[in-house]
Amino acid sequence: MAEKQASIDTTRQDRDSIRAISVRGFKCFAQESRIEISPLTILAGANSSGKSSIMQPLLLMKQTLEATYDPGALLLNGPNAKHTAFEQLISRPLYGRGDRTFSVSIDAQSVADTISFAADAHGNIEIEELIDIGSRPIRLTSDRKGRGLHEDHSSLISHDLPQTIQYQVPPGFHLAIRRDRCFLTFVVEPDHGNGPVMAAPSHSVLLAKELRDMIHVPGLRGNPGRIHVRTTSDPMFPGTFEKYVATILADWQSARDPHMTTLETMLADLGLTRELSTRRIDDTQLELLVGRLPETDSDGKDLVSIADVGFGVSQVLPVLAALLIAQKGQLVYVEQPELHLHPRAQYGLARIMADAAKRGVKLVVETHSALFLLQVRTLMASGTLDADVVKLHWFSRDPEDGTASIQSADLDENGAFGDWPEDFGDVELSAEGAYLDAVEARVL
Repeated sequence: MAEKQASIDTTRQDRDSIRAISVRGFKCFAQESRIEISPLTILAGANSSGKSSIMQPLLLMKQTLEATYDPGALLLNGPNAKHTAFEQLISRPLYGRGDRTFSVSIDAQSVADTISFAADAHGNIEIEELIDIGSRPIRLTSDRKGRGLHEDHSSLISHDLPQTIQYQVPPGFHLAIRRDRCFLTFVVEPDHGNGPVMAAPSHSVLLAKELRDMIHVPGLRGNPGRIHVRTTSDPMFPGTFEKYVATILADWQSARDPHMTTLETMLADLGLTRELSTRRIDDTQLELLVGRLPETDSDGKDLVSIADVGFGVSQVLPVLAALLIAQKGQLVYVEQPELHLHPRAQYGLARIMADAAKRGVKLVVETHSALFLLQVRTLMASGTLDADVVKLHWFSRDPEDGTASIQSADLDENGAFGDWPEDFGDVELSAEGAYLDAVEARVL
């Protein structure tokens, strides 16, 4: 085999930003379902309609890549997604027919990749991967121990790899397929006996970085804590994001970073508080302090623990911090940012998130808030937000078999996209009408 110097094309953009996600056979998605990722991507719909499920395969891969040990092809129970059996991931209609496979496709800037996960009766997970890097697609397979099933792939790969990814195979070595966490990748191995194993340049390095860099901000489900563990404030945040907020704020406060002032202004605009501070307890612990009165700036004299004010501050603080610290092109997934927030704050938060999207942050927002959607549409109608920045995906579920479907649309310059989903805004109109009818009936 001719020798070629290993290299990766450096003309691509700094980030291999994720542009679309497809899933098939996963939970309520029996058939392949796809969403495009715009700077502000909104996932809306009724409860249990698939909004979280469309993102969960990425979260499973993220926690698999970030584990401090090799958990196998997929870490089921981790900080971002919690499952205890592979069968919990499989679409029920398919599982009932014996299909124990699901796939996720990731369309990024320079590569499209489909990874299929399957489990045997003992729960051992295997991978099959289809890579399309602009040339003829390459299909890789591996058994659960990571050995390539088709050794003849070496000759196929030598012709199908595009010019932007090259490799060097010295005499006495061969190209092989091995598992690298939740991806399959190429390695250069000796033909006989023991010897060095060299990693070949791989698309999985690019996609793995995007998944690891994804910021995941879940909704606040429990009581806010009083003490916060000191962590890193670097731009990579393994697990869920909320645990890093206290350290980020402490670093901003110590450095007199203008982000701290911007954050306080955001909180004030949402009607939550005008003051924010951190207090060092020891080398490992911090306390978050906020102004007790939302309309008053006491110059630090009337601060209390964040656990002693309403849940709204604890809910929205990680969201705002993530928007400020995220880099251009970095994916930020926010689950139900409106939780515990007054309607005015829900409405105002949409403007803040739109500003982050215009700055280049890639936001995926799962929401039940009609006010959030209305503000986005208003910003578009007023010309503050361009139509090509926003993508709306509306999720619904078949009442008979539980399978989900997605209605995707680009909003026009007026924030409209044709027939608005009937079970969203109409609920508020119906409720208002029922109230007025009740009052009229009582008066008459």
